[in-house]
Amino acid sequence: MEMSDSLEESVVYWQGHDNIPLTLKQTKDTLTEVMGLGSSFDVVFREMSFGGQKAALLCISGFAKDTIIDEILKRLTYLTPENLSTDVLSQFMSEYIPHIQVEQGQLLSETVNKVLTGMSVFFIEGEEQAIIMDTRSYPSRNPDEPSIERVVRGARDGFTETLLSNVALVRRRIRDPGLKFEMHQVGRRTRTDVCVAYIDDIVDKTQVKAVTDKIKSVDLDGIPLADKQLEEAIVSGGWNPYPLVRYSERPDVVASHLLEGRVVVFVDTSPSVMVLPTTFFDLCQHAEENRQTPFMGTYLRWVRFIGIFSSMFLLPLWMLLVIHPELKPPMLDFIGPEKTAKIPLLAQFLIVELGVDLLRMAAVHTPTPLGSAMGLIAAILVGDIAVQTGLFVNEVVLYMSVASIGMFATPSYELGLANRIVRLGLLVAVAVFQVPGFMIGSTLLIVLLTTHRSYNSSYMWPFIPFNAKAMGEIILRQPVLFSKTRPSFNKTRDNTKMKPVQDQENQS
Repeated sequence: MEMSDSLEESVVYWQGHDNIPLTLKQTKDTLTEVMGLGSSFDVVFREMSFGGQKAALLCISGFAKDTIIDEILKRLTYLTPENLSTDVLSQFMSEYIPHIQVEQGQLLSETVNKVLTGMSVFFIEGEEQAIIMDTRSYPSRNPDEPSIERVVRGARDGFTETLLSNVALVRRRIRDPGLKFEMHQVGRRTRTDVCVAYIDDIVDKTQVKAVTDKIKSVDLDGIPLADKQLEEAIVSGGWNPYPLVRYSERPDVVASHLLEGRVVVFVDTSPSVMVLPTTFFDLCQHAEENRQTPFMGTYLRWVRFIGIFSSMFLLPLWMLLVIHPELKPPMLDFIGPEKTAKIPLLAQFLIVELGVDLLRMAAVHTPTPLGSAMGLIAAILVGDIAVQTGLFVNEVVLYMSVASIGMFATPSYELGLANRIVRLGLLVAVAVFQVPGFMIGSTLLIVLLTTHRSYNSSYMWPFIPFNAKAMGEIILRQPVLFSKTRPSFNKTRDNTKMKPVQDQENQS
């Protein structure tokens, strides 16, 4: 029967109430049962005496920063009984603990929760309150450039698994007092820190409330897989393969979305950040386009759009023209295999699709020095020999390679995976129903994307509903000074990026 759904229930079970005990012995006995004091080697309960006053320090050894705690203890060791009055706790906080972030803890469960997040706590004999000190130092790596969102020119820093450093990277880029970071905790056992970020005078506050209400309503044991589990809990995507949020590991990308009026969700222990709401065209854009001139940025964007389109429709269209050669225009007479293979055409596509997925998964688990060798095996031993033996047609391997390149060129990894599922569906539809299958499959795709909603926002905006100005900014990468308003899709409170010329003249 010694089970509980929360730490509060556990504390009440073992000591009858949630208040901090007056004696260190009772506190130690409760902590022994609640958080494994004595059995968990990293839980430290150090009993000491300062100026004749008994006290105890509770911390997690892996989270506590030794230099800070040493400085605090060194200062307290100089105390004598004459330095302490009746209100010991108040004196410790205001005079004798040389640290910035110090607060009082009223409940034992609240105090233990703070310790489990990495803070240190002083319990004082005879006091019903505790002193909580922020002495955290999480294990973390350097903010290196993310491997998925690399750019030729631009910032080389990226998010890490530590929430505090991720927030600092964004705060460094947006020095606006209106930038708010609201902290929440999700999971009865993991109590994972979740931070909702937005710019107060730009964002749609209704949207912020909808996101925070969803986060507060999550009732799970925990989210050890961080942002992805949280996304499934707060965004009702169902079985739709297309992502409803955008993930980014670049602080500059997240900062630009905040300035557009988006809501950003940080999850501790995850190096990626959720940006919502999002659209299909948002997921097709990359930071590299804004690091080049507007002309070159537009060119890169068009190349990327062509790659994404090819990854979805190139193989179904080729298969349709092979099945119905009469549909080919004269200029495309060269399309189609010169000889048939031993395996049916649809089976060839499905086998190659599975082969590409196997190679992709193998590349993730293959050590880096062996990656090039695996590529040679795939290209020469598998692809070339399969064609020479007559099992596959040359063009199947060629077009599948082009489609795979388009999938990997998609900025959003989740969007690339969803597009390949659509490609598989269109291939099967063309093989079974031919021309009607392609037309109906493409129509159903458009309907699916149109009815898809990202926090009650249109997924295909600005194409559906059509917005000519916004669509022009997607097709052509606009110069910075030409883009004077924020996207209407975000329903921002302040829609202007630049002050009108008349206001600037009046100020001057």
